[in-house]
Amino acid sequence: MVQSLAAPLAATYFDGLSARARPVMLRIDGTHLRINGEDTDRAVPLSEVQWPERTRHGLRLAHLRGGGSLQCADAQAWDAWRASHGLRDTLVVRMQQSWPWVAGSLAALVLLVLALQQWGLPVLSRAVVAATPASIDTALGEATLQAIDAQLMQPSQLPAGEQARLRAAFTRAVAALPARQVPTWQLVFRKSRIGPNAFALPGGTMVMTDELVQLVDADEQVITAVLAHELGHVQQRHGLRMLVQVAVLGAVSGAVLGDFSSMLASVPVFLGQAGYSREAEREADAAAVQVLRAAALSPRLMVTLFDKLAAARHKKEREPASARAQDHWLGIAFASHPPDAARVQFFQAAANQR
Repeated sequence: MVQSLAAPLAATYFDGLSARARPVMLRIDGTHLRINGEDTDRAVPLSEVQWPERTRHGLRLAHLRGGGSLQCADAQAWDAWRASHGLRDTLVVRMQQSWPWVAGSLAALVLLVLALQQWGLPVLSRAVVAATPASIDTALGEATLQAIDAQLMQPSQLPAGEQARLRAAFTRAVAALPARQVPTWQLVFRKSRIGPNAFALPGGTMVMTDELVQLVDADEQVITAVLAHELGHVQQRHGLRMLVQVAVLGAVSGAVLGDFSSMLASVPVFLGQAGYSREAEREADAAAVQVLRAAALSPRLMVTLFDKLAAARHKKEREPASARAQDHWLGIAFASHPPDAARVQFFQAAANQR
């Protein structure tokens, strides 16, 4: 056995049986760590020595199998002594001690999270939803409607005959589609605290506010266009897909931050108040065009709706702040996606196609 010529290192030894600190000298002799002091003489195989991950500052430590530990306050001397014996930090530790590696790892993590949210979650949610029975959508929709009615809605003040007229108009429109393309649906009207709005819940319930009917002067063709968009959300099961994505993100954040249960408890209200993603809105817009064309109605009806919504918003912006605070619009479905140029252009282009 060839002995090391490196100078020994001063350290403090704890035998694991008492709190007494013993000054010792350390040296590595072949495959053993030798610990020598006034009343200490140990030879520990290097394979039984654990070298904890070092920090930039503070004590250096080593743990001995079966009990006992070593400490050294001179971090620089400890690191140099270990290096002289070829005892190097692992790659992970070296990376953690390097700012370029830390910055690069953080950037990679951010990119991974963004990729998961942008592509991974939608793919996963589609697969989960495809394997989920429709009865789950129905139960979620019923619970959501109850929560929304309790917090945001009041019974509709539209005459029963008016409600029946609008339902009949939409029924005629969807009758022009193949039956297999039409999911189960029902239309309910509510007077709301959220202004002109319409939204679809899991299971097929579509809610339209009295204020939206009034905004478009009860035009049944514009109402049909709005409902065609909401039916697209029902067809694609966007409500459940959105919930799956949020549940996955909630589970991840719960694992990191704790308390996932609070998110689950607020699911019904969340489904009612959250808007859909841009991808979901595009899918629903495409479905609306399909319904309107099948019913021999122009997709330009949606542009009419956007114009009226924009005019209403501009009017509200000119009101005193106190009035806006008393009659604010919450972000449910349609109103949470202000009409932008791309969507208007989409419907105008669809209307121009023969």
